[in-house]
Amino acid sequence: METASLDLNLLRTFLAVYRSGSFTGAARLLGLSQPTVTTQMRALERQTGRELFERLPRGVAPTPVADELAARIAAPLDELAAVAGPTPPAGTGTEPVHLAGPAELLCTKALPALAPLVAEGVRLRVATGLTDPLLEELRAGRHDLVIATTRPRGRTLQAVALTDEEFVLVAAPVWAERLTGRRSAQGSEGRPAAAQGSDGRPAAAQGGLDPAVLHGVPLVTYAEDLPIARRYWRHVFGRRLSRTAAVTVPDLRGVLAAVVAGAGFSVLPRYLCQDLLDSGALVALLEPEDPPINTGFLVQRPGASDNPDVARVRALLLRAARDW
Repeated sequence: METASLDLNLLRTFLAVYRSGSFTGAARLLGLSQPTVTTQMRALERQTGRELFERLPRGVAPTPVADELAARIAAPLDELAAVAGPTPPAGTGTEPVHLAGPAELLCTKALPALAPLVAEGVRLRVATGLTDPLLEELRAGRHDLVIATTRPRGRTLQAVALTDEEFVLVAAPVWAERLTGRRSAQGSEGRPAAAQGSDGRPAAAQGGLDPAVLHGVPLVTYAEDLPIARRYWRHVFGRRLSRTAAVTVPDLRGVLAAVVAGAGFSVLPRYLCQDLLDSGALVALLEPEDPPINTGFLVQRPGASDNPDVARVRALLLRAARDW
């Protein structure tokens, strides 16, 4: 396709539509009205003589012609945007960085890691939620960076691996004692400590665990469909988990609090409960050699950002996540 004679503004609008997945999202990114974006895309399709987008009930889908055009123009247009004008020094009058992701990871890991930047003047606006809706909002220009629990589908969003979270099957010591038939010793502060074997690991972890013994123990989980627990059962036990949760809390910190208090058992990310495992307030019921691991990704809003603080936040998150 010949692009040399195509209008640069039309190409910018095309790229915004391609990356956001909708005329509405592109209009928001560019500060235009939706009718203007629609008119410009019709003009570009007339100039190229090709259909660029398939109109869907919600948004648009690029055609192979659009994929080819985007691959040719994205890098040059991004470079042009980056040098179009000077940017102010970081932390001085720049817009806030809009960061989104899972509430638990943001609050326990990401925000503490970003505290030094905030002290230097970087402003943050943080949103929490599930990955798929947050990525749609990223495409629409509502966020600068999203921590995603899955790799984005398609080619419109670029993602880099951020951190691996390991999942652990956990319960309070009182439940661990019942399940293993071993009494636990008292901790140094009067808190029950997990029953220990000869190698220092919890007895339940050493001898393996028949998942059938958990049938009488209440399950505390994130959602009714038991997404984390079901994955653990498939990966570790090689079978399907079929049961109903006793408690559902749409925040893993709430799940953790309930389990520590003795409500039952759950499957949680190790980063969230490692301190409690170390103290004996929580027991890992099993320590498989190949635990389930989920990779989190850091996804940036498509296109070049004119806010230098976005790059600073991204770089610090990638650096800090090595120790999460």
